[in-house]
Amino acid sequence: MNTYRATVQQLSTAQKTSKGAPAYSRFVNRKAGRYMAAAAYRLGRTPNQVTAVSAAFSALAIALVASVRPSVALGVVVAVFLAVGYAFDSADGQLARLRGGGSPAGEWLDHVVDSAKICALHLAVLVSFYRFDGRSDPELAVPLLWTFVATVSFFVIILNDQIRRAHGTAAPVTAHASVLRSLLVAPTDYGVLLLSFLLFGWHRVFVAVYAALLLANAAFLALALVKWYREIAALPKAA
Repeated sequence: MNTYRATVQQLSTAQKTSKGAPAYSRFVNRKAGRYMAAAAYRLGRTPNQVTAVSAAFSALAIALVASVRPSVALGVVVAVFLAVGYAFDSADGQLARLRGGGSPAGEWLDHVVDSAKICALHLAVLVSFYRFDGRSDPELAVPLLWTFVATVSFFVIILNDQIRRAHGTAAPVTAHASVLRSLLVAPTDYGVLLLSFLLFGWHRVFVAVYAALLLANAAFLALALVKWYREIAALPKAA
């Protein structure tokens, strides 16, 4: 791989499975992460360094949500920072694969950062609702419920992956994952959630969209838990 373009091309042939991936993550974030991973590779950066950059952008966005009065400008900045952090989150795994495979410590660090980000973002929204303009109790309940749903969803997805790996049943890489399914599950996409912050300066609109995304994610989790339990129950017992 002598050029940046060649590095990008190499990454395009070494993507993880698109099965079940929602639209923004699949069609936008992974491509953005691919270019960032190629740049990091050319600069001699490590996956953990890329993870640290991702964490920094996400942490700054979350801090702004919790500490600055909502406005149109703030919403744009927060959405951009979250999007950049999310793209670097994709880039660290792609860089690891490009370098020959990730380490257990790198995977651990990536999951720790992801879990902290998912939880802290909704708690920051809760703080913002509470601090600015005296929001009502029903509005305060929305980010609290979001924290619960997002935390459980993330944990179960990671747990499913670990159990399937232990049984040798991880999903294979495929280029034929359904586009329609990616669009249907788009409301569960972290990318759609971060885009909702573009509405942060219009409180009522933001709350309506934020609550609608919560309902979609809660419904998806309820249905998915039944499916996932059946799939895990069908695995053979450990020796």
